[in-house]
Amino acid sequence: MSFTALVLAGSRGGEDPAAAYAGVAHKGLIELAGETLLARVVSALDSAGAERIAVAADDRELVAALDQLHPKAALQRLGVAAGPSQTVAAAAGALGTPLLVTTVDHALLQADWVRTFLADTPADADVAVLVAPEAAVRAAAPDSRRTWLKFRDGRFSGCNLFLLRNDRALGAVRLWRRVEALRKQPWRIALMLGPGMLIRYALGRLTLDAAVKRLGELAGCRAWAVRTPFGLAAVDVDKPADLDLVRRLVGNVSRSSPGPPSAR
Repeated sequence: MSFTALVLAGSRGGEDPAAAYAGVAHKGLIELAGETLLARVVSALDSAGAERIAVAADDRELVAALDQLHPKAALQRLGVAAGPSQTVAAAAGALGTPLLVTTVDHALLQADWVRTFLADTPADADVAVLVAPEAAVRAAAPDSRRTWLKFRDGRFSGCNLFLLRNDRALGAVRLWRRVEALRKQPWRIALMLGPGMLIRYALGRLTLDAAVKRLGELAGCRAWAVRTPFGLAAVDVDKPADLDLVRRLVGNVSRSSPGPPSAR
């Protein structure tokens, strides 16, 4: 499936702890194994087969770094709206669908993860989100501290990869915007699911698929959660500890990779 990719790289306002820890103006400029996070994410999407890659950015230094990248895919910069959901909505209006959405701090992003996500998304799904089961995350990165979504069928971590397959998926973006507006009133967010769903969740009877299906119903579209076997897909760089972790992970991979054969 041909697709356009959107990289969310807006500034949240105030000092970003990971960027400050690394001594850069924006966390997309953090270097990992000699490449900025921005370059790594764009390269992974390019290798996955994106036809266009748009980066929503407002930091001057990050925009300058973007101008130095030359992937095979068409590369462009978009503006940043008041919040992530509004940025995605504006980008979908400008770029169309299908639209793959990820973030600039997805430091370990691999093309295989993207291709597998797209292949595993059912053809009749309007919107899909990638999640990693706890066992896969702990096997790949035992030291990673994640926020877990707890359901009857296990605990899962989000992977910062979303697919808006068609225009019906924009209902999910509108729902996301409602959730952002209520972020300081979590009880109102919970009420959106309805009392039956809340009771099932409180009793440990709610499955991941049932919860995602309900959210899709609220958004007026068919939503799907794709489970990935790649545990590292759940690792991003939100705080200094995350940066230390990805540096260790990349360093371990480099050290375990075989070197060139010696001359004989």
